[in-house]
Amino acid sequence: MKVFFGILLFLLLSHEKSWGSGVRFTKQPANQTVSQGNAARLGCAVRGVTEPDILWMKDGEKLYSTDQMFITLGEQHWETYHSVKSVQQQDAGQYWCEVEFDGGTFSSERAWLTVEGVPHFIQEPEDVATFPNVPFNLTCAAVGPPRPVEVLWWLGGVQGRESRLSPSVLHVPGVNTSVKFYCEAKNARGISVSRTGTVHIKVLPTAPVGLQVLSMVDDNATLSWEPGFTGHSALSACVVQVSMGSVQKWDFPQQEVLVPPHLHVLSGLRSHSNYSVRVSCVNEVGASPFSPWLNFQTPESEPTTAPRNLRFELSEQQLVLNWAELQEEELQGKLLAYKVQWSVGGESQEPLLFKENSAALSGGGRFFNASFQVSACTSVGCGPWSPPVLVLPASVQAQAQRSHMWVGLLLGLLLATVVGLLLTVLAHRRGKETQFGSAFKPAGPESLVSFRAAQSFNRTCADLQESTLDSLSINSDLKNKLQDVLIPERLLTLGLVLGKGEFGSVREAFLKAEDSSVQKVAVKVLKSDITASADIEQCLKEAAYMKDFHHPNVIQLIGVSLQRRPGQRLPIPMVVLPFMKHGDLHTFLLLSRLGDRPFDMSLQTLLQFMLDISRGMEHLSSRNIIHRDLAARNCMLNENMAVCVADFGLSKKIYSGDYYRQGSVSKLPVKWIALESLADNVYTTQTDVWAFGVTMWEIMTRGQTPYPGVENSEIYEYLIKGERLKKPPECRDDIYEIMHRCWSPVPKCRPSFQHLVGQLESLCLSLSPAPPLKEHLHYVNLEGDEEAGQCARAPGPEEVTAAGAPSWSVPWQHRSEDEERDWLIVGSEAALAIGGDYRYIIGPCGAPTEGEEQGGAGRRGGPMHISQEEDDLIINV
Repeated sequence: MKVFFGILLFLLLSHEKSWGSGVRFTKQPANQTVSQGNAARLGCAVRGVTEPDILWMKDGEKLYSTDQMFITLGEQHWETYHSVKSVQQQDAGQYWCEVEFDGGTFSSERAWLTVEGVPHFIQEPEDVATFPNVPFNLTCAAVGPPRPVEVLWWLGGVQGRESRLSPSVLHVPGVNTSVKFYCEAKNARGISVSRTGTVHIKVLPTAPVGLQVLSMVDDNATLSWEPGFTGHSALSACVVQVSMGSVQKWDFPQQEVLVPPHLHVLSGLRSHSNYSVRVSCVNEVGASPFSPWLNFQTPESEPTTAPRNLRFELSEQQLVLNWAELQEEELQGKLLAYKVQWSVGGESQEPLLFKENSAALSGGGRFFNASFQVSACTSVGCGPWSPPVLVLPASVQAQAQRSHMWVGLLLGLLLATVVGLLLTVLAHRRGKETQFGSAFKPAGPESLVSFRAAQSFNRTCADLQESTLDSLSINSDLKNKLQDVLIPERLLTLGLVLGKGEFGSVREAFLKAEDSSVQKVAVKVLKSDITASADIEQCLKEAAYMKDFHHPNVIQLIGVSLQRRPGQRLPIPMVVLPFMKHGDLHTFLLLSRLGDRPFDMSLQTLLQFMLDISRGMEHLSSRNIIHRDLAARNCMLNENMAVCVADFGLSKKIYSGDYYRQGSVSKLPVKWIALESLADNVYTTQTDVWAFGVTMWEIMTRGQTPYPGVENSEIYEYLIKGERLKKPPECRDDIYEIMHRCWSPVPKCRPSFQHLVGQLESLCLSLSPAPPLKEHLHYVNLEGDEEAGQCARAPGPEEVTAAGAPSWSVPWQHRSEDEERDWLIVGSEAALAIGGDYRYIIGPCGAPTEGEEQGGAGRRGGPMHISQEEDDLIINV
């Protein structure tokens, strides 16, 4: 019995941690291992406190919560929980709770929360710049749990060596062309794909751009420029060449400038003078070509010298003054006037201004014994005064000149005597100098450059050269594919903005052909503040996809142009598309219902819209293109009211297999995304079929937002329960059945686009032709990245053979409340057929499998984290 009570006491003491103050924990947080996306809950209970003041701690930091609740278990006995609805990797760590009471802090035992999921990269491969055939290493590291984590490398589209445990270092013996690379990390939960890096080959830099005179202060001019393409190697210095005058040759010593910053100060400039400068930059491969010459003129200043040789001729009638003209370099500006200042008897008179270098003053007698001085003036101010000249009659002047001559002669003799004595002394000292010195240095001009300050300049450099695809650092295959559709920028005239989006805008434009004819087009322009090569390459990839599309219901590419920007290395890519009169389908549907002049559309017209889209998507799927952003907003209406599928910003070409896996954070339209894409980031042609069903719902509701009343963050839980978009009012059952089959949880049970085209053609034929639409339809500009395009009218329903509209059963439709089941639990062959680690078991076309009945719910993984945004979803892998 004593042993029994001893064991019982030990268990109580181990369960309740207490202190002498009477505060003790009756429940401690426990270690937990949770799959990513599932919920986690940690509990803590304490006895001995009057008011609940329990804080949760994580890795030494306080966790603040505005909705923390306390449960009363008894008098001075409280319990609280810390819950995480969807656990992510950042939630992993050590947790405990603390109680502050009576001046002390009491802590519970510590528990670890471990998060299992697909591997998480802690080091992704970085871009590499190297010389041809020089070895280098690439590093990739990812962690679980679960462990182990294996890493597989892909270099230039070729799988590297066998997978190795993380971290992994790939040794590359060298390459001679630019290649792409990435790594895959795999554990028991799935696969994560790192960022795609690039191996760049170091080359010579291109010429600097944007050379300009940034500022002028005193006699200094500050030059600035932007480096051109650096050749994938850091620039070490730039060379500045300076020329004076209009002749563009560097006749001064060139000056080397360490960079960055890309600035240089030219000092000692001469005022009101023309200069030319150009710049070349150097990396470890060599020097770039020089930039074009920049011509500029320094501003005016005050003259530096006074007019020389002031003389006069005096008669009874007038006084004539003459002086020598100043040279251009002495004026330092444009001469406005010569200013003559004179005084009589020590009293200054009103100064006089003269345009020429002479002055005739009437009444010569009044200037007897007057003193004259002259100064040159520019727009900035007047220069120094010439020595004063005293006006005297000729006889007095001759006598004064003789007196001055004798005085000069005496001074000359005195000066000659002094100079002779100095030469004698120096000659005597010269004989005592050593072989290491010399008494005199040989006379000769010093190679100095004299400059003066500048405030303004003239820019007469050549126009910007037209950009080509060779000036961009893009994939060579992509460059070759777009070479024959490149449109010179000079042939495009941009006009009004039709729409704006996250990545740029769509503008109205006019395209001039070689025969001088003009065509109205729409131009998709990348944002000017996006200058990364990757963003430009993504925009050009979209154009490359469109180049191969030749179908009346898929937007047709006219060409690609590159808009050169002053001061920028990279141009702005512009995708040239046909102009669409009626804009995007979603705006058109909204106008029909909510515009200033609403109008009706027949069911025949709405079905024709659906048929046009299905035909376009059938063409895309036949070419192994996954659109990934099919919606009414990305379908365009031409002048004949034919619908073209557009906006391929998210599209992907499938090069192997039949699916594409998204491996990084992406911003995607959540309400159009298929269930398996939300769960596993896997995209197939069947996911486009799901989006087509949502687009059909948009057309039938004439532009309503899908899933009204359901938040973006709730979409996954809404769909996983078997819920779907409700049948729109006035929608026929057979039309709703078509869109409903597009939302099957088993991708292979969804109809193909070829099958959808046949069904919609049959429905169109079963209806009478629709009356023509009124002509009061206009293109409407909305905030969004609308495409513009033109396509020929698709064959109408009258061109298709008649067939009855079939009826289709939907075996997986939502059951009654008492039979409600979770349709996403893992494992059938239909699920595995499209690849990936799926978390559901469903029999072919919807029949639940035996594994689902026997506890598949226990194996169910939670969804990925979904954050609320308007019509978009952030999916974290």
